[in-house]
Amino acid sequence: MSSRLRSLFGFQESGLLLVVLVLGLLLAGFGGSVQQPVLVRGADGEVTPQLNAAGEKVLVTRNRFLNARNLAQLAKDTSFIGIMAVGMAVVIISGGIDLSVGAIYALAAVVSALVLRHLGETGASAGMSVLLAVVVCVGMGLLCGLVNGGLIVGLRMHPFIITLGTMAIFRGIALVASGGQSIGDFPPALQKIVKFEVGDGLTLVPPFVMVLVMIAGWIFLSRLAAGRRVFAVGGNEVAAQYSGIQVQKVKLGVYLWSGGLAGLAALLAMGYYGSASSGDANGYELNVVAAAVVGGSSLTGGRGSALGAMLGALIIQMITTGIIILGIDQNYSQIITGSVVVAAVALDKFNTWLAQRRLARRAD
Repeated sequence: MSSRLRSLFGFQESGLLLVVLVLGLLLAGFGGSVQQPVLVRGADGEVTPQLNAAGEKVLVTRNRFLNARNLAQLAKDTSFIGIMAVGMAVVIISGGIDLSVGAIYALAAVVSALVLRHLGETGASAGMSVLLAVVVCVGMGLLCGLVNGGLIVGLRMHPFIITLGTMAIFRGIALVASGGQSIGDFPPALQKIVKFEVGDGLTLVPPFVMVLVMIAGWIFLSRLAAGRRVFAVGGNEVAAQYSGIQVQKVKLGVYLWSGGLAGLAALLAMGYYGSASSGDANGYELNVVAAAVVGGSSLTGGRGSALGAMLGALIIQMITTGIIILGIDQNYSQIITGSVVVAAVALDKFNTWLAQRRLARRAD
């Protein structure tokens, strides 16, 4: 029993799970209660509020945080950032960074929405529209990731500079392509899939996809040789090169990961909200990097995990949700998020210093 407890509290993300638990308890305790209508599903499948004999909505008192609708909303809001955070974690582990994920998200969504709207005018089938949406949106993300990786590898410049430039380029292309307008009116097949409801109108498709992405990232980083090479490059690029690892190919691959997952997040958001614009995901770069860093990814490279990135995204979103639940001015949201990032980086530096001291003592 004691060995099981040690393994439970000794694994890398146990501290993050504890933070999630503490935040949940605090929000449940201080958030108070709220009255919500009881929802019923009719014969046509539509979810509507239940009415009493007087024709009034039947209300029930629930905890403002610990209720199914709020938790489903929290999971949905986390999923878009969480999916991109897994890709960002892979990039950061390799020793890089990608500031263009929000712009890739916007460009992929805009291009896919334009294609879908044109496809709807031709009367294409629902299956074809969904398949094309997946191919175009994720494919555009992969293409943008290829551009990032190709420029970083080909020009041998720091990824901060390259992705800062492509962030402006990709969002500018999205703005020109959309004409600055929101694009909708495309076939509803994708939206029906993404907004598929269970229970009392709960939408769980985006969180389900996020968990699948996290599992795929965990398998890639911890079970495949390609993932081990990512850690090796981030830990010591020169040593990795001398050991026979094709460093440039690894760098190209991690930006493909990041771009493809940004495209996937855009696909889900486009399907959920039913529209796309060049302003989508504006400022997401901070939240995605914050999620990866809070989740344990070291900005110096060589350390991080997919599960940590997802939990980091959940913590960031719980903080944002907590601000709303506790009635705090939402203008403080970015201040708090930025403070969390600084604290996470400072903690990472402190842990690195402690590890170096332990190694120095052992050497003595």
